[in-house]
Amino acid sequence: MTQGSETQATPLARALLTLERMKSKLTAVERARTEPIAIVGMSCRFPAGGGLEAYWRALKGGVDAVRDISGARWRASFPDLPSTRWAALLDSIEDFDAAFFEIAPREAMSLDPQQRLLLEVAWEALENAGQPPGALAGSRTGVFVGISTHDYYERLASVGWQQLDIYSMTGNGISFAAGRLSYVLGAQGPCMSLDTACSSSLVAVHLACQSLRSGESEVALVGGVNVIASPLTMSMAARSQALSPDGRCKTFDARANGFVRGEGCGVVVLKRLSDAQRDGDRIWAVIRGSALTQDGRSTGLAAPNVLSQRDLLRAALENARVSPAQIGYVEAHGTGTPLGDPIEFEALKEVLGQPRPDGSSCALGSVKTNLGHLEAASGIAGLIKVVLSLHHGAIPRHLHFERLNPMISLDGTPFVIPLEEIAWPSGGAPRIAGVSSFGMSGTNAHVIVEEAPKPAEGAPGAK
Repeated sequence: MTQGSETQATPLARALLTLERMKSKLTAVERARTEPIAIVGMSCRFPAGGGLEAYWRALKGGVDAVRDISGARWRASFPDLPSTRWAALLDSIEDFDAAFFEIAPREAMSLDPQQRLLLEVAWEALENAGQPPGALAGSRTGVFVGISTHDYYERLASVGWQQLDIYSMTGNGISFAAGRLSYVLGAQGPCMSLDTACSSSLVAVHLACQSLRSGESEVALVGGVNVIASPLTMSMAARSQALSPDGRCKTFDARANGFVRGEGCGVVVLKRLSDAQRDGDRIWAVIRGSALTQDGRSTGLAAPNVLSQRDLLRAALENARVSPAQIGYVEAHGTGTPLGDPIEFEALKEVLGQPRPDGSSCALGSVKTNLGHLEAASGIAGLIKVVLSLHHGAIPRHLHFERLNPMISLDGTPFVIPLEEIAWPSGGAPRIAGVSSFGMSGTNAHVIVEEAPKPAEGAPGAK
C-alpha cells in the first residue's frame, strides 16, 4: 500500500496494516534471537597430536594420551601423591615464532605458553575458515577465550621478583590472553577472557553466540587453553583427592576414581548462519542453541547439582528448539569421579532418557578418557570432537570402560556407551548432539550442535 492510499484507507485497514508491520518486526527480532550460528573454521593442539586431522586420528584410533610425566616438566612427582605422576601433555610448550607475531624477544621470554598457543591456534583457525587474519583490522570481530591457569607466572616468580617487569604482567595476566589476540588482529569487537574453571571455553561459546545474534559481533573467535607448567597446582589438585591415582578418566565406569589433568588449546571461528551462507563459507557444523546455569547452593561449593544440570539441558533444548528425541549423541562432561558421573547421568536420564518411538539410541561419551581433563579447554575439546564426528559420520569409542557404575542404569533409556566406533552417517533427519561442560565453581554450560546444512543448489560447495 502506498503512502497516499494508506491515508485514504479506512481506520480498520490502517489498523490491520499496522498489525502486519508489527508482526513482521517481531518475526525478524525472533529470527535474529534464535538464528543458528555456523562454525566456519577450527584448529587445535591437543596431546594426541596437533591439528584437526591428528585429533581425529587419535579419537578414531582410541589413543590414550596420558603418560607418566615424572621428570618431563619438573624434576619429579610428589612421592606421597602418586596421582601427580600422570598427565596428558603437549610435546612442547616452548616452541614459538615470536617474530611472526611481531613480539620482541625480551617480551616473548615472559609470555605464558597459553598466550603463545592461542595466537598460533587462532591464526590456524582463521586460515581454516578462509579468513585472512589481516582483513579483520577494524572489524567487529569478537574474541572470547576460556582460560583459568596461572602456572607460568609461578615459574617466572620462582627466579626472583627482581627479574619481573611489565612484560611479566602482560604476558601472564588472564585478561591479556584475549586482549593480545584482538591486538594482533586489530579486531575491535567485544574481547574477554573468561574463567569459570572447567566450563570456561563452553561458556565462551555461549557468550559468543549471543554476541553474534545481537549484532554486536560480525565474526567471533572462540577458544580455550590450558597448560600445566607448575607442580604446585598439580599438588593442590592431588591433595583434594580429585585426581585418579592410576591416571585414567574412567567415565561412567564402576572403577572411576577421579580425573587426570591434560593440556591443550582449541579455537573455532563463528558467524551467523545467514552470513556464512551469503559469503559462501565452508560450514563445519551449526550451533542451534545453548544455555548456562549455576549450581547455587548444593551440597558443597565444588559439588555438582543434579537439578541445575537438569534445568540446563532443558533450557538448551528450548533455546535450540530441539526435542530430546532428536539428540543422537551427548559429549558428557564426564570427568570419571564417583560423585560427578552418577549426578550427570541422572540429569541426562531425566531430560533425554525417555525411550524413542523409533527405537533410536543416544550415545554417551567423554573425550576426557582420551586426553584427560583439559580444564578451561575441556569444553572446546568436546565441541571440536562432536563437529569432527558429524563431519566424518562416526562416534569414536569410549575408553577405559569395563563395567557400568552401579549407581547408573541404562535400562529403559535410549543411552548406549560406545565401546566400539559407532557409524553416524548423514541422511534423513539432521544429526544433532549436545556438549556439556561443568565448572568446579558451579557454572554449567550446554551447547547443541547440528550437522551442517546441505549447500543450496548452485551455491559454493554444492554438488
